[in-house]
Amino acid sequence: MDIKQILASSSFVTSAATPASLPSDIGTEIAFAGRSNAGKSSTINQLCGQKQLARASKTPGRTQLINFFTLGPDSMLVDLPGYGYAKASQSKQKQWIELLEFYYSHRQALKGTVIVMDIRHPLQTADQSMIDWCLHHGSKVHLLLNKADKLSRNRAMQQLHTTRKALADQQLDDVTLQLFSAADGTGSNEVLKKLSQWMKE
Repeated sequence: MDIKQILASSSFVTSAATPASLPSDIGTEIAFAGRSNAGKSSTINQLCGQKQLARASKTPGRTQLINFFTLGPDSMLVDLPGYGYAKASQSKQKQWIELLEFYYSHRQALKGTVIVMDIRHPLQTADQSMIDWCLHHGSKVHLLLNKADKLSRNRAMQQLHTTRKALADQQLDDVTLQLFSAADGTGSNEVLKKLSQWMKE
């Protein structure tokens, strides 16, 4: 079964609010992360060809749990809580951070993290922290400049070039980057190729 078919057959497994409620640490996991308004849930739904797999919400910060979905027999797609949502309470933010810290520190199955960013506001402080966090814990990172459909092709390419240069300036040469649109599927094949590569490693 190719990666597109695998994603199309994805289904919800479980949600975790605490380290104790995480599922067994086996097989391969690919995580999706992003600021609360970057379009992470819509991205997962677009790639899986399912409209309601990940719950997209008009209220930022709705994903407060780590959600797990099947990704083949020994693999899972992991939807992480949206970050950078200022209106979340201090206690709620602390709870998310502790849960993510445990997940990244202990999860052997995690192979890579796809970080979804709004192409109009890439590499915000929270995005930068997430990238650094992933790399510190040995997770590969692939960045999606989402909502590319909101810009002209020239402007989108400019943003891609500017973001790539910013990563190079930080010597983050292992971090890969691409244009994407959850709205119309632009860049989907490139993401699928990356996911397939991570699952085989």
